[in-house]
Amino acid sequence: MDVMGDKATLFETGRFVQPSSREDTETPDETGEIADEAAEELRQRLAAEAGDVEAMSVLGAMLLRRGDLDGAEPHLRAATAAGDRAAANNLGVLLHQRGYADEAAGWWRIAAVAGSTAAAHALGRHHRERGDEPAAEYWLRQSAEQGHTLGAYALADLLEHRGDAASEQWMRVAAERGHREAAYRLARSLDRKAAREADGDNGVQAPEEAEQWYRQAAARGHRRAALHLGTILERRGELKEAGRWYLTSAKDGEARAACALGFLLRDAGDTENAAVWWLRAAQDGDGNAANALGALHAERGETQTAERWYRAAMDAGDVNGAYNLGLLCAEQGRTPQAEQWYRRAAYAGHREAANALAILLLRGGDETGAEPWFSKAAEAGSVDAAFNLGILHAGRGEEQAALRWYERAAAAGHTEAALQVGMARLRDGDEQEAERHLRCAAGGGSAEAAYRLATVLDARRPPEPAHELGEPVHRRSECEEWYERAASQGHRRAQVRVGMLAAARGDVVEAARWYREAAEAGSRNGAFNLGLLLAREGSEPEAAVWWTRAADAGHGRAALRLALVYARRGELAEGQRWADRAVLLGPASVTERAERLRDALRQELSA
Repeated sequence: MDVMGDKATLFETGRFVQPSSREDTETPDETGEIADEAAEELRQRLAAEAGDVEAMSVLGAMLLRRGDLDGAEPHLRAATAAGDRAAANNLGVLLHQRGYADEAAGWWRIAAVAGSTAAAHALGRHHRERGDEPAAEYWLRQSAEQGHTLGAYALADLLEHRGDAASEQWMRVAAERGHREAAYRLARSLDRKAAREADGDNGVQAPEEAEQWYRQAAARGHRRAALHLGTILERRGELKEAGRWYLTSAKDGEARAACALGFLLRDAGDTENAAVWWLRAAQDGDGNAANALGALHAERGETQTAERWYRAAMDAGDVNGAYNLGLLCAEQGRTPQAEQWYRRAAYAGHREAANALAILLLRGGDETGAEPWFSKAAEAGSVDAAFNLGILHAGRGEEQAALRWYERAAAAGHTEAALQVGMARLRDGDEQEAERHLRCAAGGGSAEAAYRLATVLDARRPPEPAHELGEPVHRRSECEEWYERAASQGHRRAQVRVGMLAAARGDVVEAARWYREAAEAGSRNGAFNLGLLLAREGSEPEAAVWWTRAADAGHGRAALRLALVYARRGELAEGQRWADRAVLLGPASVTERAERLRDALRQELSA
């Protein structure tokens, strides 16, 4: 009889399998099963009518499982009266179904006292629903300690609700016995514990044990466990398996998994299938998926459809929807609407929307209105807003206030802010701090920071040691590496410097390449140096072309060189014109020489 009450029924879960409607055309296997069930029911009915107590209990349970409460009740009452504890438990279930909770509890108590773990579990749940936690804990513990899986899970849930550390022990017991929700919740608990130990770092990896429990729950059909397992695998780079678990979870109706699967497909280049899963997730109310669909349509130029999905995201409670609507309107030049949506998102706490709103107001000339939004965004953690506050204060000449915000942004990894801090420290003479910030900015991709760092290192560089025969020995220094990095990113002054270093090594071709690149990008020093290099190689006419470009851009030495070229050619008037220009452009040493040349040319012309 223990088997019927404790192992072979699902009534202790409070969920009942209702008879499903069958088509007339049943498969042979289904027909056979129905015939077997009918034969078993007839056998049990005959035995029950003959007074067999066990048959009464089994028959009552069969009818109860089918949903035939009226047919089950007399058999269960008869078996209960004869002392069958499984029948007492199932009678309690039946009465609970009818709405007679207190009477059901009475029968559960009888069965539990007689040793039914299922009844003890049901009685514990009854007391918890009534708010009597001490009684609930007593009966749930009785059930759990006697090996009842659902009892262990319910006890763990009760203890967790109280904040009792013993909850994990019982959750683990239930999980080890195959309870999928317990396995999932145990994994979540281990996850949270690992995050707390890592001071809330969002990038912390789930512990191995947590992953194992997620995997066990997911294998048993737990869709949220499958979602979390997919997330763990995706972070680890195991995208194929992650996709399989996302797919499993999404097919079971988990919108977040459908959304995640969409992103995985998009990253793999399959935007069409990504859109299918995003659509499914968005229709189930996932705001992130709706935003993704909006962005997809915006990229295709389908702005009306994009706007519709952004609104859907907003309606789903995702504040990114309002922010994205603001971005869409701003791109279309609809500034008043953009401001409206930015404000809506910013008031909801969206820090990047607050920063965008501040920029919009600042561009409109409303600096007073912009500053509070920059501050709000920066205080909420927006690195860009902190940098923008630095720019705002710097523009007013409030250097110390600007530096504080630049330092805050730099500490969070903002490249341009680190450059500004480095430059400020250089002005203050704190070369060590300057170097540290310039390295951060240069490492983040700032060409200007790489150039500035190179100049700092260059100033410290000792003279090149000489070879014992008197020839210099060139060793590639760190400053050259930074110059070259800046030059390769298009920094014109770095390109000129790299050209000069190459020329010093005697590498004329390399020097010419860098000078030409700088000159063509508008560097007057690059054009002047290229001219010098060409003149030394005997190409003075081509050199004159580059010196002309440099002189037209305001380079005094280039103008003086041109004056000398034309003087040597006998074109005295043109030489005098360039000498006049060199006098005006300077610097002082050039002006002095240009004046002497101009006077000489004037005398020659008047002779």
